[in-house]
Amino acid sequence: MLSALLPEPVRRLAAWCIVFLLVSGVVSVLIWLCTLFQTAVTPVLLALLGTALLRPLHGRLLRMRVNRSLAAALTCLAVVAVVGGAGYVVVAALIETGDQIVASLKEAGAGIAEHFGAAGTSLEDLAANAKELLSKFGGTAASGVITGISVVGEVIATAVLAMFLVFFFLRDSDRAAGTLRALAPRGAGEPAEAMARRAFEAVEGFMRGTTFIALIDALCITVGLLVLRVPGAVGLGALVFVGAYIPYLGAFISGAVAVLVAFADRGWLIGLWALGVVLAVQVLEGHVLQPVIQSRTVQMHPAVVMLAITAGAGVAGILGMLLAVPLTAAGFGVLSELRGRYAAPDAGAPAPE
Repeated sequence: MLSALLPEPVRRLAAWCIVFLLVSGVVSVLIWLCTLFQTAVTPVLLALLGTALLRPLHGRLLRMRVNRSLAAALTCLAVVAVVGGAGYVVVAALIETGDQIVASLKEAGAGIAEHFGAAGTSLEDLAANAKELLSKFGGTAASGVITGISVVGEVIATAVLAMFLVFFFLRDSDRAAGTLRALAPRGAGEPAEAMARRAFEAVEGFMRGTTFIALIDALCITVGLLVLRVPGAVGLGALVFVGAYIPYLGAFISGAVAVLVAFADRGWLIGLWALGVVLAVQVLEGHVLQPVIQSRTVQMHPAVVMLAITAGAGVAGILGMLLAVPLTAAGFGVLSELRGRYAAPDAGAPAPE
């Protein structure tokens, strides 16, 4: 046989290449199917993220001997009330101060253009055409939806369907393990359940940790901007909160917008103070909040996170950027479970007695 003529390292490399091609092919087909059925897949993914975030509240209601269906309904109602109220405050703040923020960005672009020439011109043009750019980017991310009314309608329909799915996922979560074991091939039920649990725990930890960190970041930056009397402080804080769900990139963009608004409207001194506030919050997040809050979740290198965000943006635009990191965390959870189960023991470790 030809394989017998090849040295052992070459055979191993060939085997790994075949495995890589097979896995890549399966992943490509899955991504293609998710893109093809994006209308149905998106609510399911959002519902899974919502379930991971809300399961502690549902579990607390169950421990209070509340009926499972009623506990799930109360959890969803609480989320609708909190998210609806917060969304109203955020949208109202952005509508009230949006024009002021855009005007400040245009002024900042003009100031930078005076000092650095053409380097600031693109920033001024970006601020002047912000709404047009956002509409184009949003249209790309919305899978060909071209009118603003249809975009709003699709978003509302997706949110409603996702909320109903959250209700069912919470109510029937006790049956998930049995259903997975029944669907898995014979002998693979227990490993499949373990991998699913590890993936869900990774997503759960990411969602809870990111939400808590985003809230702290938004509150600290909003308070700092209010103290400095920067216009649109509440809207900028809301932008920081939303941007925190896109690690690194979202925090950088939202912080840069806040600093530019401070520079343009309040001058260089207040702008430098705003920059100090943003940097202090980022240092607090990177050196205190992230290690403490998310120390028990799947740890991913920043380069992996950035690549995941880039790939998500290429596949599904803004929605892909939001979903890329939790899905990557779930994948790392599955790999961690597989490595713990099937990795060869260390050759240097002493044999058990």
